[in-house]
Amino acid sequence: MSSNELIAAYAKNPPNKHAMDHADIAHREENRLCDDALTVFLVIRDGILQDASFTGETSMVTTACASLTLESLIGKNIEEILSLDEHYIRDELGLSVTHRRRQASVFGMLAIRNAIHRYRADEMTDDFASVMRG
Repeated sequence: MSSNELIAAYAKNPPNKHAMDHADIAHREENRLCDDALTVFLVIRDGILQDASFTGETSMVTTACASLTLESLIGKNIEEILSLDEHYIRDELGLSVTHRRRQASVFGMLAIRNAIHRYRADEMTDDFASVMRG
């Protein structure tokens, strides 16, 4: 399946797009440049992401990439997740987007990382520069 087909499929029917009542942390992120807003819900046990979902009004690319990213991170250590950036989305998930859509492709990753920062209460906040390297 091509990257465009995968994005279209996940944008149309994202399996993890729903609110989660039992989340350990819920975090809302807004992208004022494109008016996307999403809330991620994370369940974390012993430093491992156990479950994740999201809600929000987002573009097709943001919806698909957020859904695929969340799905792929379940079972990973939150410390490892904090080190991931757009290379993970491009290289590990195989998603290729145009330069114009880069921010949309990493918006979910940004929200996840900031949710983890809030969960850890480490007083850190990532921005697009943190997840868009190179």
